[in-house]
Amino acid sequence: MPTKTPARSPKAAARSRGSKPAARPAAKAPARRKAAAPAPAAVATGSKQSQLIALLRSAPGATLPQMTELTGWQPHTVRGTISGVLRKKLGLSVACEASESGVRVYRIVGA
Repeated sequence: MPTKTPARSPKAAARSRGSKPAARPAAKAPARRKAAAPAPAAVATGSKQSQLIALLRSAPGATLPQMTELTGWQPHTVRGTISGVLRKKLGLSVACEASESGVRVYRIVGA
């Protein structure tokens, strides 16, 4: 006795024949705006960060051991503050130069 195959839905039949469902139009992504220059954030006076900025603005600049002694921070925290806060958030230009003795000297230039 022959068995009866179940009836397929039109969608299932269309998929089995190799046709693809109609593609949806892609949603348009919102246009991205170019990031503006960071606005200088206020630094509390008397804070470790403001002391670090004052030290870096001095004519001779500062070495990493001087900055760690002033703030009590680990060296990687001082370097992270220079990179993340002073350069990126506050927009200060911090230069790093090697002295004659090979010690790196950091200073804020042009501000």
